[in-house]
Amino acid sequence: MLHNLGSKSYLGTLFANDSRTASANGTGFDLEGSNGAEGEAIIILASDAASAGSSPTLDVKLQESADNSSFSDISGATFTQVTSSQALEKISINTNDVKRYLRAVGTIGGTSSPAFTYAVALVYGKKYD
Repeated sequence: MLHNLGSKSYLGTLFANDSRTASANGTGFDLEGSNGAEGEAIIILASDAASAGSSPTLDVKLQESADNSSFSDISGATFTQVTSSQALEKISINTNDVKRYLRAVGTIGGTSSPAFTYAVALVYGKKYD
């Protein structure tokens, strides 16, 4: 059980809050090194409803990598598809069960230039604090 959540939690950004009109891969976040993540982590997707487009969709998933170059999907680490309403959702992973680097992948679908403003954040605990 995590005690003192406020002083024992750390934040990472997998996607900065921004308006996007195309699919994108986030930058790999190093779970080791100076970040020293350990145990359960929460990943939060905050998205506005689509601001443009016809039948717009946003799919966000998490991927892992040992070398920050070749990434693969993490089984079950997929958010509910965002369409015509705002979304605020969390999923959790155990950082001890994934490879060193973590990233988010956002896939935008639809026609007539769909656009979404969204962010993906990571909340984690450190191994040594």
